[in-house]
Amino acid sequence: MTAVHTARPTRPGWLLAAGTVVVLLVLEEVLTRTGVLPADYFPPVSQIVAALLPELAGAPLWLQLGQTLQGWFVALVLATALAVPLGLLLGTVWWARALTRPVVEFLRPVPSVALIPLVVLALGTGKQSELFLATFAAFWQLLVATTAGAGAVDQVTAEAARCYGLTRAQTLRWVALPSALPYLMTGIRVASATSLILVVTAEIIIGVPGLGAQISLNRAGGSPDLMYAYIIVTGLLGWLINTALAAGERRVLHWDAANRGPR
Repeated sequence: MTAVHTARPTRPGWLLAAGTVVVLLVLEEVLTRTGVLPADYFPPVSQIVAALLPELAGAPLWLQLGQTLQGWFVALVLATALAVPLGLLLGTVWWARALTRPVVEFLRPVPSVALIPLVVLALGTGKQSELFLATFAAFWQLLVATTAGAGAVDQVTAEAARCYGLTRAQTLRWVALPSALPYLMTGIRVASATSLILVVTAEIIIGVPGLGAQISLNRAGGSPDLMYAYIIVTGLLGWLINTALAAGERRVLHWDAANRGPR
């Protein structure tokens, strides 16, 4: 596994992306207004915006947004705290990696959504179920990324650490962790998106308070304009989180030439 670094979009790239979004929104408005798309299922963009603006001025939307953000953040922190130390160990100790490989390869592909009935039976329909599902999904992505990064330590560097008499803990801190950092930062961005997806999914299916629950409630209540408004807020939240993490990745890995991209 190799760390994938994407260059920061240039200004023409941002303009092209923004222009594409505007064109798609205008197209949806025209198709709905002309009856090509059923308005009951695809409200015009202008109607969605009109429904969203009052929500932005009220407290309920921000409370639901806070609930979703809290679930996402706690799940990502838990997954990171569990996966990074274990990944460093598995990446540097070959026999530990060999012993745990069957378990990792068995559990890693299990879709977290498939665990929802079992989790609800075991933990109920509260916040703890949401946190377990999101943490479970993010954990494996971070574990695989950290293990691959720690295992990619340059052999000359590892031999130098042994010659200087570094202990196992010092080798993990000063050799394995810096080697794994580019992999880890990429893993955090991927796991962040997965964590948010599972949080919103749990809110929609289980009914945990948050943006997903509002999407489900407005769908059941026959308010497709509000449903799409909350979907837009959820999408913007994901975009903002990814943008912030990408900026943090560039700052932390400023020494990594492959990660810098155009300024």
